[in-house]
Amino acid sequence: MEQRRRSHQLELNAKLAFIAVLLLFGRAVWAQIRYSITEEQKDGAAVGNIAKDLGIDYRTLKERGFRIVSTSGESMFSVNQNDGVLYVNGKIDREEVCERSTPCLSNLKIALENPLEIHYVTVEILDVNDHSPRFPENEKRLEIGESSLPGARYPLQAARDPDSGSNSVQTYKLSHNDNFRLEIKDREDGKIPILILHKPLDREVTKNIKLELTALDGGRPPKSGSVEIFIDVLDINDNVPIFTKETYTVVLNENAPVGTTVVQVNATDLDEGQNGQVVYALGNNVDDNIRELFQVNSVTGDIIVTGLLDFEVKDTYEIDIQASDKGIVPLATDKSVIIKIVDVNDNAPEMEVTSFSSAIPEDSRPGTTVALISVTDLDSGLNGKISCSISDDIPFKLMPSSQDNIYSLVTSGLLDRESKFQYDITLVANDAGQPSLSSVKSMSVLISDVNDNTPEFAFSPYAFYVMENNVPGKILFSVSATDKDSNENAMISYQIWRENSEENKYTSFLNINSENGDIYALKSFDFETVKMFQFHVLASDSGAPSLSSNVTVNVFILDQNDNVPVILYPVSANGSAEGVEEIPRNVNAGHLVTKVRAYDADIGYNGWLLFSLQEVSDHSLFGLDRYTGQIRTLRSFTETDEAQHKLLILVKDNGNVSLSATATVIVKVVEPKEAFAASDVKNTVKDEEENNVTFYLMITLGSVSVLFVISIIVLIVMQCSKSTDYSSKYLQDTNYDGTMCHSIQYRSGDKRYMLVGPRMSIGSTIVPGSNGNTLVIPDRRRRCSGEVRKGLALCYIALMASIELVLFLMLF
Repeated sequence: MEQRRRSHQLELNAKLAFIAVLLLFGRAVWAQIRYSITEEQKDGAAVGNIAKDLGIDYRTLKERGFRIVSTSGESMFSVNQNDGVLYVNGKIDREEVCERSTPCLSNLKIALENPLEIHYVTVEILDVNDHSPRFPENEKRLEIGESSLPGARYPLQAARDPDSGSNSVQTYKLSHNDNFRLEIKDREDGKIPILILHKPLDREVTKNIKLELTALDGGRPPKSGSVEIFIDVLDINDNVPIFTKETYTVVLNENAPVGTTVVQVNATDLDEGQNGQVVYALGNNVDDNIRELFQVNSVTGDIIVTGLLDFEVKDTYEIDIQASDKGIVPLATDKSVIIKIVDVNDNAPEMEVTSFSSAIPEDSRPGTTVALISVTDLDSGLNGKISCSISDDIPFKLMPSSQDNIYSLVTSGLLDRESKFQYDITLVANDAGQPSLSSVKSMSVLISDVNDNTPEFAFSPYAFYVMENNVPGKILFSVSATDKDSNENAMISYQIWRENSEENKYTSFLNINSENGDIYALKSFDFETVKMFQFHVLASDSGAPSLSSNVTVNVFILDQNDNVPVILYPVSANGSAEGVEEIPRNVNAGHLVTKVRAYDADIGYNGWLLFSLQEVSDHSLFGLDRYTGQIRTLRSFTETDEAQHKLLILVKDNGNVSLSATATVIVKVVEPKEAFAASDVKNTVKDEEENNVTFYLMITLGSVSVLFVISIIVLIVMQCSKSTDYSSKYLQDTNYDGTMCHSIQYRSGDKRYMLVGPRMSIGSTIVPGSNGNTLVIPDRRRRCSGEVRKGLALCYIALMASIELVLFLMLF
């Protein structure tokens, strides 16, 4: 029974492996070969050349991992990867390997890789007649009454030979005698010798008889074993016990406890006294293993369980019960009792998991086979019918195969390593017995990474504010990106996307650390040259193929007070800031003497200029507007006032470290008629200049007209376009009175910034912590971008029309 279980398991494993290969690879090669060897081979004896018989190049065996992967006798054989020969691994004893099974087979599974090939090799171990038959005892003593009738049968103990087939016990021979002959009975477990009386005994003639029973096997030459039989002829007891039933057949559960009475046998003897008292015992041919499981009460005839029964080991027992009387010459008879064992659900299912790989890629399609599950139950019937299941909340399912109790674990959905990198799957197997038994087995499925995620920047787009006059080679700012993948797929390198276009001309002055995203400038920036520029940074991972993403980086240059105010008026012929102004003595208070004009290339407070009188000959006579630079008389001139006055005007900006320039104005006070004469001279010069100016005005008027038409076309195009939230606009405002200052507006995200001169717009606020010259103007573009575009367009058209009208009036 045990051998049948083992053969069944081997066959199941072979089928399981074959199905596994077909499911996983589809194109795997399968073949089966068979060898035969005799037992008692020496260690290292060659069985056969597997590579040659399968047509495999022996030079590729080691590279392809030629090996035994599954076997019923793994310790008995080994393969050589150099020549493909199957060798015996140690001495093989067939009787130890297969006991009495015929044929004796050892199943091997040979595997090769690249491509995968599975070959089944069956090695039959042939028996060698290396054992002689042996009787359990060297001598046997029998007591036979002289009244025994011819035909009386006396079963003898059979000889045992570990060899199989024709090498086992084939026949018996009895030494020559006059009273007995030998009959051989064939049983499932061998041949049983029976001694038969064919001539009545006469105790007065022969009191003792000595016979020799010889057992012969079928070897060539045959081997033998013998036992001596001593027969004592007793006085008459001429009635044998007779069983009350012809047959005894009993059904017994395999979980019957020790001490359970199986059945009671009963035999009667017609004799009286001691010759009629019957005692019971197990027959002479009952195997020792059965004697450990059952005993018989010698008085009552009860057969009692004395050991643990197992249906899976053996399902039927045939026991010989001997009934004998207590005569001086006891008479005995045998009766066979058949005990059928009924299966009880006492074995839980057993699972064997065969995984194809340690991890599966996250891009595996639904239906990909992950592992094979083989479930076995040693019970039979409903007790051996198995169902297997897993939880429903995982992207895996069990698919039954064409073979009973074999399942494939396959993917049932899409996998994502970034969401979950490992699944712990619990397999549950239940049988159909009452009560049901179950077993649980856990397995882990690892999800390997695939480069399916692009790097993601922390912000998009980036906006950085850099102060002008930065130190070359110093870090300006950094960009950072992350990748949800792992290992090489998450290693990110950075580079600046350089395009040969006007918009990206500043990228040649930038450099980036490819490992951490730090960005350096190779030169200093000048706010007066560039106020904002834009470039792109490319982040790429190290996967194969590599994935990348880019981000827009907007860089806004912040102004520093690095420009000294420039005096535009007065300016002398040699370029110095000096001028002479003549005014009549009879002018009233508030008369405009002149206007000092200055310009600062900086913006905001750095470009907001203030005027002050540093030196003046008479503080009561002249006044200076600190914002406009206008010099006016504070009172009328008197006779005592000097005819010439020197004014030193200081022009300074409002930077943290203020920069300044000075201008000198000489005011000459002349009599009215001299002033008129001077005015005539000036008018003459002015007429000559106006002739030249007229020509330039005509050119300017034409240019403005052309610009006006082009502007209308551009505004129409702009009306149809869609602005982005991250574009930057710069609008040049008109200068304030007396000062040519800049007012620049730009946008970053949801905020609009404005850098202004000496006067601020109503409703504007200063951003805390920002540059002092920066205002944040509430952004209403998202809510009314259409109205603003229309308003700007109308304002621009009106402005151009006004300029053209002014030029036309000046011309005529």
